[in-house]
Amino acid sequence: MPPLAAWLIAAVGWRDAYLVLGVAAAALGGAMALLIVNDPRERGLAPDGDIVPAAAQANGISGATLREAIASRRFVGLYAACLACSFGVFVPFVHLVPYAVDHGVPATRGVLLLSLIGVGSAAGRFFLGGVADRLGRELSLTLTFVGMALALAIWASSTTFFPLAAFAFLFGTAYGGWVALLPSVVMDYFGGRNVSGLIGALYTSVGVGTLIGPTAAGFAFDITGSYLIPIAASIAANVIAAIIIAATARGSNVSRAQRSTK
Repeated sequence: MPPLAAWLIAAVGWRDAYLVLGVAAAALGGAMALLIVNDPRERGLAPDGDIVPAAAQANGISGATLREAIASRRFVGLYAACLACSFGVFVPFVHLVPYAVDHGVPATRGVLLLSLIGVGSAAGRFFLGGVADRLGRELSLTLTFVGMALALAIWASSTTFFPLAAFAFLFGTAYGGWVALLPSVVMDYFGGRNVSGLIGALYTSVGVGTLIGPTAAGFAFDITGSYLIPIAASIAANVIAAIIIAATARGSNVSRAQRSTK
């Protein structure tokens, strides 16, 4: 998609390119969404395809209410971690290509770096999602933040195409894992009763970080003439997010242990 977007911009200008991509996303996305089944139980199936007994189908979806979940320590921890992470996680999407061009990488190859983030993201969603089912979703989510921080450290020391390509793929893999694991962790924490509303509430944190992070990175570059401070801040943001998730998981485990002894 990034090379296609670059071609459209060259052919019709960035405004019309936005319109073309927007119409295509609305048409294709809307058409594909019509094929999605809301719940496997609508077809008498469990999530993995097993047949659900009739008695189980009659039971409603369990889980916390929206108010209960949002007031909980777990939701606050998830929200704070996503807010911290998102200040830095979208900086490469905006500034990686200008960074590469500033260091002598041709613009056509610079755009490919964004494609590599996308390739890594697809790989991360499949691979890390499967790993999380075995390793544990809380720990795996923490590791995605650590992975993004380590990948960003590679960016900080890279000035040529191939090291930047390695960064882009590794960062995309960790980013894809983060995106894939968040809904699963919400489901694990709060059940399916209000999972859509909870995910929507959680992603407001990402909206705030996305609005501020890349813009602040641009201001920092204008002032200093370097991307080192924005990259370092992005690393720190992901480390903070990992610490928050680890502390939240540990606190939740303590609470469960205390309840089990009463």
